[in-house]
Formats: sequence, C-alpha cells, structure tokens
Amino acid sequence: MLMNESAPADYEALQAAMVERYESLSNRLRQIAGYALDHPTDMAIETIAVIAERAEVQPSALIRFAKSFGYTGYSQMQRAFQTRIAERSASYKERVRAAQDSEITNELGLEHSLLKQLCTSNIISLTELSESDIHENLSAAVDLVEAAETTYVVGHRRSFPVAAYIAYALSHTESRTHLLDGVGGMLHEQAQCMSDKDVLIAISYSEYAHETAEVVSLASQRGVAVIVITDSQISPIVPAARVFLKVLDAEVLSFRSLTGSMSVAQTIAMSLAFRASKQN
Repeated sequence: MLMNESAPADYEALQAAMVERYESLSNRLRQIAGYALDHPTDMAIETIAVIAERAEVQPSALIRFAKSFGYTGYSQMQRAFQTRIAERSASYKERVRAAQDSEITNELGLEHSLLKQLCTSNIISLTELSESDIHENLSAAVDLVEAAETTYVVGHRRSFPVAAYIAYALSHTESRTHLLDGVGGMLHEQAQCMSDKDVLIAISYSEYAHETAEVVSLASQRGVAVIVITDSQISPIVPAARVFLKVLDAEVLSFRSLTGSMSVAQTIAMSLAFRASKQN
C-alpha cells in the first residue's frame, strides 16, 4: 500500500514531526514518541513485539501511532527509522543486536559479565555519538563559551558529575567558570549573578531535575545564552536552548552510563584549549 504523501519519508522528517506534535499527542502516543526519540536504533531494527514490550505499550498502540503520522502501518514507519542507519555497516547493526540480546550471567563470574556488558554497550553508544551530526552544534557551543564573559554550569543528580567535570576542565582554560552547585540551598542566589554577557551550560537527563529547569528559566529571563546537554528533544529545558546537544548514554539493567556525556564535556574543554593555543 502506498504511503500517505503527508507521512515523513525519512528519519529526520519523522523526528521533526514527533517533536512538533509531541504536546498535542494523547498520553499513550506521547509515551511512544518519547521512546522512539530516545531509541531510534531500536525502532529501526526490532520487531513490533519487542518495541511494544520495551516501550510498555500494546502493539496496537504502535500501529495507531504510525497511522497518526500518515503511515499505513508500523512496518512502513519503521522504514523511515531505517534511513538513519542505512549507511552503517552490517557489523554495527549486529553489535547493536548482540548487546541488546545478551544477558548478565555467572558463567564468567558476575563482575566479569557485568563489566563486559557495560563496555560493549558503551562502545556502541560512543560509536553512535561519533557518527551523529552533533559536531556542528558542538562547534556552536564552543563559540558561545569562547565569547562569553563567564560560563556558568548547572546539573543535578545524575547530571552533576558531568557539570562538575565541565567546570573543572574549563577552569584550566582561559574561560572564567562557575559551577552552580546550590550548596547551602543557595542555588537561586548563585544563578542571580548571570548576565546577558554570560553563557549557561545546563545538563539534565530523565528524570529531569526541576532545579536545573529553574536555573534555565532564570537564564532565559536574563538573556543568557543557554547550551543544553540532554537526552531527548522533548526534555523540558530544550525550548530555552541556544545550542542543543543530544547525548544518549548506554544503559544496562537500568544503570545509565555517562561515557558519552563525558566525551562531549571533554570535547568542549579541549576545543577551547586548542583554540587558545593557536591564538598565542
């Protein structure tokens, strides 16, 4: 059956459509959109039964989701996701499947098995990050930090190690940097120091910390440029972003890594250092 002319023909178009329509979708379809945006590789290579189980919805809901975007069914929508990885090697796709299908066992010893799974998942995550189009936005982020009078950094809970590292690394460049850590309940007071000559790097992952969202809101009110590092286009702090850096870290047994995020953090700091060295 032919695809409706209004249906997105490739992943980029479908991704844009999901983000644009996200707030208007029903709760169930919004749940599917969130999963699809966060796990596009799964959507490209897995069966409808597997996706239904992982997204915690019924297969019929996935079909309804596909039809809401103009497709005749799930398989037709899946082809749009497959355009994202069409040029990648078969070995890459096989590694993705192997990591997703592998189980933690005691055959090699629990610790060895866990370490192997974590390493494999991180390798795949880093491969996907390196092959993404994030480099253009990374360059824009470095431009903002380089031009800013002061760089403020905020991140809470799981995001805090990334924020702390960025602040530490930038302190070794020529960038004046402050970590908004909220010690003593002083987060709001710390954020009050931001001005329109500064830049804020905000890191937030699901479940998104309300403290970070509040700082981002204040930054927007003050005309501060905001660089957002997060895991989804539908993160609540994305609308305020001057530059948006999407990072999907590996996840094993609900434990999420920070390997990709730390790589992005290091890239920002190292880029500034290299730029400074060329100017001297």
